[in-house]
Amino acid sequence: MEKLIITAAICGAEVLKEHNPAVPYTVEECVREAKSAYEAGASIIHLHVRYDDGAPTQDKNRFKEIMDAIYKECPDVIIQPSTGGAVGMSNDERLQPTELNPEMATLDCGTLNFGGDEVFMNTENTIKYFGERMIERGIKPELEVFDKSMIDMALRLHKKGFIKTPMHFDFVMGVNGGISGELRDFVFLRGSIPSDATYTVAGVGRYEFPLAVAAIIDGGHVRVGFEDNVYLSKGVLAKSNGELVQKVVRLAREFGREIATPAEARKILGLKPKQ
Repeated sequence: MEKLIITAAICGAEVLKEHNPAVPYTVEECVREAKSAYEAGASIIHLHVRYDDGAPTQDKNRFKEIMDAIYKECPDVIIQPSTGGAVGMSNDERLQPTELNPEMATLDCGTLNFGGDEVFMNTENTIKYFGERMIERGIKPELEVFDKSMIDMALRLHKKGFIKTPMHFDFVMGVNGGISGELRDFVFLRGSIPSDATYTVAGVGRYEFPLAVAAIIDGGHVRVGFEDNVYLSKGVLAKSNGELVQKVVRLAREFGREIATPAEARKILGLKPKQ
């Protein structure tokens, strides 16, 4: 079985210090949280960025500032910028971090009702546009899927040349408006991707660690972090992203999975070795 790749989604675009005081906004806070996750065993930092007041932004200069600062402390880590941004942003606004030519970036594969009047828009043309940009720049997309239909969309657009193989999926489970985080639904998504594809599971809220165990046993990979869940256990706030990663490492050891280094993660995902 392949070694386990752990991704840390350190801040997201919506979670606030009101939810957990350790949620990072500033450059220094993002470095602190990325380093805590990296030192605990994360190979990938999934990155949204904020201004110092917590407002989400896709400004490429802010991304560069934070990415450079993280690389200074964690030189071999894989940084995976989000192109999801926040609800209401334009396609070109969301794509700004791809101008920095990261190794990976996310590519959301469908539209989702986030609740109330919030709709996270990803039309077919948007997905094609993002896919073309990533192919042009040699960026490996992590295909963010919130439901089975989004897997079908990714497979169809692969046939049309907008997404290359081998594909890497991220099953985001338990989000309002998307598929639930039940084991039944994990099995459904897992059985719907190509045999040569890899996947990560991101369970939201209480689903984070049960789904981490399912992926560990199945041979998949795991995402944890404040973007998805701010609790270490019921009612106990995590002190850092590193604490969440440490829990996954302990679970992996219980089931005999070794943890991938960034170099090993690059090999599993088909990325070029870090120069």
